[in-house]
Amino acid sequence: MILFLHNRYRTVGGEERAVEDLRWLIGERLGEETELLERDSGGLGRSRAAAALLRGGLAPDDVAAAVRRTGARIVHAHNLQPTLGWRALAAAREAGARVVLHLHNYRLVCAVGTCFTEGADCTRCHGRNTLPGVRHGCRGSRPEGAVYAAALSAWQARLVAQADRVVVPSTFALERLRTLGAPIDPARVSVVPHVVREIAHAPRFDPDGPALVAGRIAVEKGFDVAVDACRLAGRALVIAGDGPLCAELERRAVGADVRFTGYVDAAALAELRAASSVALIPSRSAETFGLAAAEAMAAGLPVIASRVGALPELVGDAAPLVTPGDPHALAAALSAVPADAARAGLARVAEVAAPERVAGALANVYDAAMAAAAPLAA
Repeated sequence: MILFLHNRYRTVGGEERAVEDLRWLIGERLGEETELLERDSGGLGRSRAAAALLRGGLAPDDVAAAVRRTGARIVHAHNLQPTLGWRALAAAREAGARVVLHLHNYRLVCAVGTCFTEGADCTRCHGRNTLPGVRHGCRGSRPEGAVYAAALSAWQARLVAQADRVVVPSTFALERLRTLGAPIDPARVSVVPHVVREIAHAPRFDPDGPALVAGRIAVEKGFDVAVDACRLAGRALVIAGDGPLCAELERRAVGADVRFTGYVDAAALAELRAASSVALIPSRSAETFGLAAAEAMAAGLPVIASRVGALPELVGDAAPLVTPGDPHALAAALSAVPADAARAGLARVAEVAAPERVAGALANVYDAAMAAAAPLAA
């Protein structure tokens, strides 16, 4: 039995899907049962969230009880802020489980988890020095930023110390965490890419269709760059998703051949991909993996991506890479998509993120966790 821990975000994102995909993978490929102990920031008041952060988690006995009830041998922890924290992992260990800490982002050091602020990549916070995040207002609210800064500084080492193994989705993510001064021992870290459940057998796209960009509409995702690039290239664009900058992006797209679909489910997104000519991944931020790119490649759609974060590591030679934030570079790439880009993308995503490959890597992590000596207390 593997017990998953996850605190859902106020705004649903890729991590929730990654958690569900891993549970599916464990059942389908490793033949082991899973259970999810989940909390939700959406219904949590600001004062309660602040108390949870500063304390290092709330109600850790719930985790211990779940371990004992399920007989979990491994607790696989994902987002722990604000309500779970290091105390949840300590409780899991005391109840007899081994602990795997899965770092989907940079929140060990960065209060927003993306290393992106004021329109640019940022590594100002370092180790326990999280004050730059307060000075730059990364959380929007100064009081909330101060709470996050204090909690991250106080508990980051103790959090990592509870883990038998740490998982990151890319080599780039590991290197960025080391650049940030995160208190992780590389000897305890494994790179396990996100899994893509289904990979097409052959390219599946419409060469005469529009370009497609899908995901959360936020400044770090660079959707505005996609709008400007398609206007420059004279190409139609479909934008699938929602987010805080949706209204602003709609104003920017006035006069261009752009269609907004809003949020769409997986089936509708698959149809949009099949009717598109290329998927754009115009991120500005240091992506830890690039799930939107991987899923587009797996669907058999050619991809053009920013040369940023883990995207070059993910796509390899299978897709053109352009300077982030440069609509002219993206427009030029749109006009010269390689003929074999879709087939190369399928081969690359199968190499990196196919279920059998990720399952093997995850099984190795669990074996290492079970065999590990107890981590040092912090």
